[in-house]
Amino acid sequence: MQVRGAVALVTGASSGIGRATAVALAERGATVLLHGRDRAALDDVARATGGAVLVEDLAEPGAARRLAERAGRVDILVANAGSGFAGDFSTMDEGLPGRLVAANLTAPIELTRQLLPAMRDRGHGALVYVASIAGRTGVAGEAVYAATKAGLDIFAESLRLELRGTGVGVGVLVPGIVETAFFARRGRPYGRRRPRPVTAQTAAARTVRLVQSGRAEAYLPSWLAFPVALRAVTPGLFRRLAARFGGS
Repeated sequence: MQVRGAVALVTGASSGIGRATAVALAERGATVLLHGRDRAALDDVARATGGAVLVEDLAEPGAARRLAERAGRVDILVANAGSGFAGDFSTMDEGLPGRLVAANLTAPIELTRQLLPAMRDRGHGALVYVASIAGRTGVAGEAVYAATKAGLDIFAESLRLELRGTGVGVGVLVPGIVETAFFARRGRPYGRRRPRPVTAQTAAARTVRLVQSGRAEAYLPSWLAFPVALRAVTPGLFRRLAARFGGS
């Protein structure tokens, strides 16, 4: 997918991976549409990119459809927006699981449904979904978040098979620990010495490469492919190791 001259919609563009990706796409000549919930933060990104601001809360009913209508033509979708929760599943507030599912899974599915027909008609487009290693291995204390990312992951995989030969590429970024405000917002800051977080700019560069290359997936860092392979080949060993070293 050619980035220069394309229109790119980045969800969750007010901070972290989304902000860095919007900046990277703009630097490569894309027109960026900046989605998020924080108008002031988005205005700051708009000043850095020349992008247009689109405020919506994707956990709310109908928000993804409204966002697609306001965006208009979109050649590149980076579905990055998402929320997390870290803690015992039984302590979650009653409405929180539904909001996580709505924002992390239902919204990107609906946004794709709204934008995809025009991409197919034009014969080109790129759909990139920011998933998580939690969705491929599971993580103690993040059951609902991991489930939403697993659902997003398999949605993208299925869609890729469906769109083969249409000119619309589908890619998935599978990050581990990225140095953003996400961990503090989920209710538990990241406090481990290892693995060390990667920067949001590194994640953005990998995301842009997914757009340009049309590759199916990218792990960040690359060694995260190993525990996923271990879980597939020797699940018993993986679970023993995860019980000892896992968690967030």
